[in-house]
Amino acid sequence: EGNRRKHSETLHKRGGHCSLFPILMFILSQCCRIRADEGGMEELATEKEAEESHRQDSVNLLTFILLLTLTILTIWLFKHRRVRFLHETGLAMIYGLLVGVILRYGIPSTSYHNKTPPSCTLQEGPVSTVLLNVSGKFFEYTLKGEINLKEIHSVEQNDMLRKLTFDPEVFFNILLPPIIFHAGYSLKKRHFFRNLGSIITYAFLGTAISCFVVGNLMYGVVKLMQVLGQLTDKFYYTDCLFFGAIISATDPVTVLAIFNELHADGDLYALLFGESVMNDAVAIVLSSSIVAYQPSGANTHTFDASAFFKSVGIFLGIFSGSFAMGAVTGVVTQALMSNVTKFTKLHCFPLLETALFFLMSWSTFLLAEACGFTGVVAVLFCGITQAHYTYNNLSEESTKRTKQLFEVLHFLAENFIFSYMGLALFTFQNHVFSPIFIFGAFIAIFIGRALNIYPLSFLINLGRRHKIRGNFQHMMMFAGLRGAMAFALAIRDTATYARQMMFTTTLLIVFFTVWVFGGGTTPMLSWLHIRVGVDPDQDLQPCGDRQSKTKQESAWLFRLWYTFDHNYLKPILTHSGPPLTSTLPACCGPLARCLTSPQAYENHEPLRDNDSDLILNEGDLALTYGDTAITANGASSSSGPEGSGSKDALERELDTREHELLSRGTRLVFPMEDHA
Repeated sequence: EGNRRKHSETLHKRGGHCSLFPILMFILSQCCRIRADEGGMEELATEKEAEESHRQDSVNLLTFILLLTLTILTIWLFKHRRVRFLHETGLAMIYGLLVGVILRYGIPSTSYHNKTPPSCTLQEGPVSTVLLNVSGKFFEYTLKGEINLKEIHSVEQNDMLRKLTFDPEVFFNILLPPIIFHAGYSLKKRHFFRNLGSIITYAFLGTAISCFVVGNLMYGVVKLMQVLGQLTDKFYYTDCLFFGAIISATDPVTVLAIFNELHADGDLYALLFGESVMNDAVAIVLSSSIVAYQPSGANTHTFDASAFFKSVGIFLGIFSGSFAMGAVTGVVTQALMSNVTKFTKLHCFPLLETALFFLMSWSTFLLAEACGFTGVVAVLFCGITQAHYTYNNLSEESTKRTKQLFEVLHFLAENFIFSYMGLALFTFQNHVFSPIFIFGAFIAIFIGRALNIYPLSFLINLGRRHKIRGNFQHMMMFAGLRGAMAFALAIRDTATYARQMMFTTTLLIVFFTVWVFGGGTTPMLSWLHIRVGVDPDQDLQPCGDRQSKTKQESAWLFRLWYTFDHNYLKPILTHSGPPLTSTLPACCGPLARCLTSPQAYENHEPLRDNDSDLILNEGDLALTYGDTAITANGASSSSGPEGSGSKDALERELDTREHELLSRGTRLVFPMEDHA
């Protein structure tokens, strides 16, 4: 009986264990189902957030497209009504401001983040990438930038406003290259090279003077702010110099557009355009050199001679390297396209020819940036080189396509940037408005511009036969607008308090100069008595001015370069110019025949771009004064009995008669030389 009882107890215990097992399995299955449901909910939430983010990105891009569309329609109306007080860039900024106000104050918060953000302490400051372990899953977060604590529950929570703040690299890698390349590709080289010395002086010395004048004046303003208790964070002398560098980048796009429409004086246009193009390149390299200034020792913001000369070396190295890379890339592009055309008949496919030209041009910018140089300088000189060489090797249809393509890209990119400026005034999260700093900046850039234009013009006129007149100097002083380059340099780094204040001030300076100075261009032209309605392809100067230009443009360095270019570079790189067999020594005959294309034998000068070549062969041009003809080398001939007149008689003819240019092929830059 006792054994039977023990056996029954044992069975009861086993049965109890057997009854608990299904319960445990049921609980585990429910837990797994709950976790699966939670995972499904997480995936669903992630997909929903991704879809919402995609929709907002589409709305953001649609906003800019509508802005550009509205700008273009208004521009058409202004041109139809001949309205010149407001340029399309100023109009794009106004539309951007209006849309920015609507987005900033008219759209409610759409963010899912409603809780107070967690806090953590990092000894080395913020990092670019953070990995978080959330419930066993690792998530990667990237740094977007600092958020103003006062607006952490308003601006930061509005995803649309946050996403409207573009990555600065978008400006440098996508929007700036077509603008800068178009500036070099559409350059009127005839007037540009005529005033090259003056342009280089304004661009290099003038930008350096403006940078240091503005930087030192702003350092005084910063010290005043510190005394008045208006400075809440660090602001060093190098920061002031950096602000002077970025704000010295002029962009008189409004003035130049009005000049082009009214056909203002060609030399004044070339001086302003050349200075703005070159000083953009100088400003970006100068700002990079100031950032690279790192004195040795504990205090990195004191003056150190070795660090200063190192920065100067960096400036020269970056600029010269970028210049060389741009020119070499342009030549390589020409050689590549010439060989591809030679062996594959690329001219038969203008679409492929245009696409190759476009990609090679854009790659110049990216190649320079990847090598540590400045893409702006490289793509500028690449555009100039390709306009001089590659343009003449393209098919007729490709020449039209490339010019129209880069013109459209330039127009859209420039108006996009100015539209974004208007938006950024309300959508940027870290504005620092300081009335003292802003007012001081306006005074500083005015003084810096004056100390740039007037003293340098005085020095330039000492060695220039065709003087830069006073009204030209006043117009150049007035036309010192700030634009896309200053904005792009300012927005590239807004991580510190000083850089945020610089960005806000730069934005306001661009607004003021584009609207006020750009709108006052036409009245200023009239007030300064600057002639308009001038054909830019003709020199409508008095005879005395023509003689001065002739002597000036016949400078030995100018003649030496273009003689070398015409006789050797153009036959190699293009199908124009004399065959190398006629210019190289006889001992180089095999090499000359190898490098000269068959087209060069058929036509020595088949240039289509009427502003691209600045050289004439002897005998290609004749100046006719009455019965006397003078060729480009200065030799004279006559068809009448008085043809043996002396040089003095010919000079008297220059002063009393209008002369006629009979040219074949290209235009005159240095018509003749003085021969004893």
